[in-house]
Amino acid sequence: MQKPGLPEGTRDFGPEQARKRAFIFDTIRSVFIKFGFQPIETPAMENLSTLTGKYGDEGDQLLFKILNNGDYLKDADPDLLATKNSAKLIPALAKRGLRYDLTVPFARFVVMNRHNLTFPFKRYQIQPVWRADRPQKGRYREFFQCDADVIGSDSLLYEAELTQIYDEAFARLNIPVTIKINNRKILYGMAEAAGIAAQFMDMTVAIDKLDKIGIEGVRKELLERGIPAEAIALIEKTLGASSPEALRPLFANSETGLKGLDEIEQLYRYLAKIKLQNELKFDVTLARGLSYYTGCIFEVAAQGVQMGSIGGGGRYADLTGVFGMPGLSGVGISFGADRIYDVLDILDRFPEALAESVRVLFMAFDQATHEYAFDCVSQLRAAGIPAELYPEPGKMKKQFEYAAKRNIPLVAIAGETEMQQNILMVKDQASGEQKPLTISELIATCQA
Repeated sequence: MQKPGLPEGTRDFGPEQARKRAFIFDTIRSVFIKFGFQPIETPAMENLSTLTGKYGDEGDQLLFKILNNGDYLKDADPDLLATKNSAKLIPALAKRGLRYDLTVPFARFVVMNRHNLTFPFKRYQIQPVWRADRPQKGRYREFFQCDADVIGSDSLLYEAELTQIYDEAFARLNIPVTIKINNRKILYGMAEAAGIAAQFMDMTVAIDKLDKIGIEGVRKELLERGIPAEAIALIEKTLGASSPEALRPLFANSETGLKGLDEIEQLYRYLAKIKLQNELKFDVTLARGLSYYTGCIFEVAAQGVQMGSIGGGGRYADLTGVFGMPGLSGVGISFGADRIYDVLDILDRFPEALAESVRVLFMAFDQATHEYAFDCVSQLRAAGIPAELYPEPGKMKKQFEYAAKRNIPLVAIAGETEMQQNILMVKDQASGEQKPLTISELIATCQA
């Protein structure tokens, strides 16, 4: 007999966990809607041509490929098969892949539906994504993202709005966070100042690992990528800056870097009179490895918990251009729902009420009272109260054990006397208090 198992990096969620996840999704969704975002959904799989080349070399390696239908080897080059060169074989074996994030599929959606959209278009999307990463704490191969994007405007107003969305959503979730901001133009200015503009992507990929491998690890990776030691020294000096103002002297010869500083300062002006509930911090070391970011970038870290980022995003100047619609700027953020779940679990911050689903369990002694209880449970459900009837009448001990294991707060007992008087004997499982109630009184009790 085959032993059942899950693919590495994936998880099952039982009823209690699923309710907690729904709480996260519903909380974030309500904030998105408050700020005027509209929902869309896209397929789990996209054409590999849509996904490839949008996330940098490392991102491309983490794409899950889907083998072509039928005899997927029939079009493969025999010589390539003999060499076992996977990278060169992929175009013949797989034309589709699982989506890596929600942003690239969104750009594809915009281009295909541009005649039906009103710009600027504000969308939110809550769906799973897949990455062929090495599973570890807080990192999964299948996980949900909750994204909000605005496309069709260069206005930094939207960076300010997205900062507010992060702030409000995490306040509602009861997770204290630090919202880190930077700008890819500032990073490009860093590369220009160091004389390595042509190696900008090599630099940002290395810097993006700073929190994982430390400055020594970043220095080593920069050297391995062919960046001169004197340039690395200047990069390290720049990474030590604590404010945008401190960077201006270093960017005297970088127009792009100075523009990035201007954009950060404009964002601060928008938020100057807004009382945020969480810390907003400029972090020049924030890089965001995805290659499509071109302006302001965001990352969110939970305070008091050892966990990777629980949110991130940024401005992309021309993501739709690769799909034939150039010049359409956008900006977006993403919430890492699975890591948010883990943080709430570690901090024990889920609302207690989420443990309850069924409010009342009906119990009966025999078939006649079971039918009476069925009528009663139907009336509670009609009033919008989650209720359940134990399937077999009789043994009270077994029924009470079921109620306790399910954490059902109230039990309503239907006996011969209760049926004749059109009442129920209702017991509060927490206090042990027991009293007779009519259906109307029970409904009122549950709605109080």
